[in-house]
Amino acid sequence: MIDLALDIASWIAFSLGGFFLIVGAIGMLRLPDFWSRLHGAGIIDTAGAELILLGMAFQSGLTLITVKLVLIGLFLFFTSPTGTHAVANAAYIAGLRPLGLVRDEPSDNEEGAS
Repeated sequence: MIDLALDIASWIAFSLGGFFLIVGAIGMLRLPDFWSRLHGAGIIDTAGAELILLGMAFQSGLTLITVKLVLIGLFLFFTSPTGTHAVANAAYIAGLRPLGLVRDEPSDNEEGAS
């Protein structure tokens, strides 16, 4: 009975992970600018890959493989947003600005008390 529950949970995780991968890939193709596409890539890395790894962990049971999959998942969980932030910061420093950005820097009276 527990095997059936783990199979169902793993296929739900696989399906949701595949859904996020497809939505992120469509977003990377259809979104208008670099910043929106970067958001789509972040969805693929974080949500899609994590759910696929979760489904694989459910399929493997309680073995050393599960421990390895959890460690890979933790690595992706912490490094994927960091990598996305680094790419976004490098693009911003290089002069690529988001569409519709009205002003970039705070004015003098928004900086706080003197």
